[in-house]
Amino acid sequence: MGTRVVASGSSLPARCVTNADLAKVIDTSDAWVVQRTGIRTRFLLEAAEEPSAMGVEAGKKALAQAKVLPDQVDLLVVATNFPDMICPGSSPFVSAGLGLRGSPFFDLTAGCTGFVYGLVVADGLIRAGLYGHVLLIGLEALSRVTDWSDRRTCVLFGDGAGAVLLEKGDPDEGILGSALYGDHEKLFLLHLPAGGTRAPASRETVDKGEHYLKMEGAGVFRSAVPMMEESTRQALAVAGLTLEDVDWVIPHQANIRIIDSLTHRLGVDPEHVIVNIDRVANTSTASIPIALDEGLRSGRIARGDVVVLTAFGAGATYGAVVLRM
Repeated sequence: MGTRVVASGSSLPARCVTNADLAKVIDTSDAWVVQRTGIRTRFLLEAAEEPSAMGVEAGKKALAQAKVLPDQVDLLVVATNFPDMICPGSSPFVSAGLGLRGSPFFDLTAGCTGFVYGLVVADGLIRAGLYGHVLLIGLEALSRVTDWSDRRTCVLFGDGAGAVLLEKGDPDEGILGSALYGDHEKLFLLHLPAGGTRAPASRETVDKGEHYLKMEGAGVFRSAVPMMEESTRQALAVAGLTLEDVDWVIPHQANIRIIDSLTHRLGVDPEHVIVNIDRVANTSTASIPIALDEGLRSGRIARGDVVVLTAFGAGATYGAVVLRM
């Protein structure tokens, strides 16, 4: 048997922030940001809004589309790097918001590759016969860990959530192949120095700005493109397919330069690459499921299409999944 995507959903905050808005508070411009990142707008939470609420909304949309009730969800997995609370995470808050009844839940942390990792985990659990309906949500509130005085990083990120409902399917549908990798030698390319048990929060860590996400931009670019290419080709090989069989590629929406370079190296027609970074920016674990949901709801992605999801993230993690919708 296989594991198929039954339905999808996504959620973005109401507040839209343009590059021009950012130019009022930091030394930047719309032209500078667009040229280097491809980003024009991003959606950010208000200070009083709870990040898990985005996951709840995305999950509700997926369940409503599938006509599945909350008490029919057997497992909830929330892929996130920055949970509502370090303990107990985000998944219990999402579970409460969805009104799940006794279903197990857990957070999964794997950098921006978290949603791709989550698909592989869910696929294995469904194939093992342990769960029927698995709700997988990518959820991120990067605005809460962004240094808004650092023009190199603050222009990159947005908040959001995306969800898919997975269930048992036929062998020729759903997840056809996958490839996951990790490279701990690149663990400091993207990291948040303090706040964990390695460097607990203190006045000193706060004064040093160590509770903000740090990124080595050049190193990320050099690593992300070949890693996503490698995992994409390997996942297709596992599926017994080639790039000629692929209808759509949905890469992690990190930077338009990364996406364009990956598209060129794969030899894929840019018209068959789903891109929404210009509108929603980099939403980390939420970027792929948001783009997938938008592609499905707009009709661009049709049932039966072969879709490749590929990502790179902190850790460093990288991987790809091949889906037949």
